[in-house]
Amino acid sequence: AMTSASRRRFLQTTAAGAALATTAAAQTTKPRSPNDKLQIALIGCGGMGHADLESSLATGQTEIVAAADVYQGRLDAMKEQFGNQVFTTRDYREVLARPDIDYVIVATPDHWHQRISIDAMNAGKDVYVEKPMVQQIPQGKAMIEAQTRTKRILQVGSQRVSSVVYAKAGELVRAGSIGKFNMIEAWWDRNSAIGAWQYSIPPDATEPNIDWDRFLGSAPKRPFEPIRLFRWRNYRDYGTGVTGDLFVHLFSGMHAITGAIGPTRVYATGGLRYSKDGRDVPDVML
Repeated sequence: AMTSASRRRFLQTTAAGAALATTAAAQTTKPRSPNDKLQIALIGCGGMGHADLESSLATGQTEIVAAADVYQGRLDAMKEQFGNQVFTTRDYREVLARPDIDYVIVATPDHWHQRISIDAMNAGKDVYVEKPMVQQIPQGKAMIEAQTRTKRILQVGSQRVSSVVYAKAGELVRAGSIGKFNMIEAWWDRNSAIGAWQYSIPPDATEPNIDWDRFLGSAPKRPFEPIRLFRWRNYRDYGTGVTGDLFVHLFSGMHAITGAIGPTRVYATGGLRYSKDGRDVPDVML
């Protein structure tokens, strides 16, 4: 686990990359005054959504005007933090229908990434979507097709690809500065309850405060069970487990440094070795 000091250093060194969505969205064809700010909508107002939003706002070039989330508590918090003028809704389509939105940050559970991103591009919005880009590999083709057809900006939030540290490492590898390049070893350990996605469940996580059917979306229907919403990474129906949460960082970092597209063969093994919390994704993977 990172210490708070090392985490702070890491965030500082990658801050330049975190603002790339704003820079990208600024390249839209719409004519703008230099004093105009890009209008953001946040879709998915949890931890990563807030982190992405704060990074964007820190550039001074953007302002938050709308937010969507299936849990009312997060929508209330958005108004408390950013003002009552922020439009909030449980239905992200109401956000996309607004002509004043320039780009959206999509920080929902993984199983919603593709649908919302495609809908946003079709609505003429640029998109910054959290990693992994899609939940299931076959979904990627339609997302790329939508970007090609609409010519909107689509950026996937992978920290290491946007990191000045990894860019420098790639430079050193290409220059031969580290000697003969043979192997990469990478790992990510999350040895804490929060690291294991056992996020807190708010006391007002009740049916009136949550649009349960909207959360489920394309996932199998099931009775209201708030743990599945607030700890969604633990379930195959909504997340991608260790692979989509952590391996994507390791792999994208490797690709950023080496310029590789990917291996020709992959072998993986793992299982539920420790957790007894009802999850159905492995907690250890190699």
